[in-house]
Amino acid sequence: MLDTGALIALERRRQRMLSVWKHARDRRVPMLVPGAVVSEWWRGRTDVRNDLLAAVTVVPVDERVGRASGEALAAITGATTVDAIVMAIAAAHDAVVYTSDVDDLEHLRAYFPGVRVLSV
Repeated sequence: MLDTGALIALERRRQRMLSVWKHARDRRVPMLVPGAVVSEWWRGRTDVRNDLLAAVTVVPVDERVGRASGEALAAITGATTVDAIVMAIAAAHDAVVYTSDVDDLEHLRAYFPGVRVLSV
């Protein structure tokens, strides 16, 4: 699962995130991106953004994710909507989250304790 910071790291060709990307691709592990993250990240078309978006699986926010992320927002003071959505989708897919905002997502682990959060 990639959050906005992970997509930016890929876009900027940061070595650590490129290694994660290659590892996942080589093992045919889908790279999930919540639709809400696309909204935070997309700032207009570029070839790199188009290529990245074509290579990931965009996951929509359905009612189940909406409810889980809303409950997390009620439980965790200071959490943001997009971060809560990332964690709710990661929990639903038993996915690891790659982020540049480890502290923010770690706070949400109080509500989603099974989600691993790794830094890009």
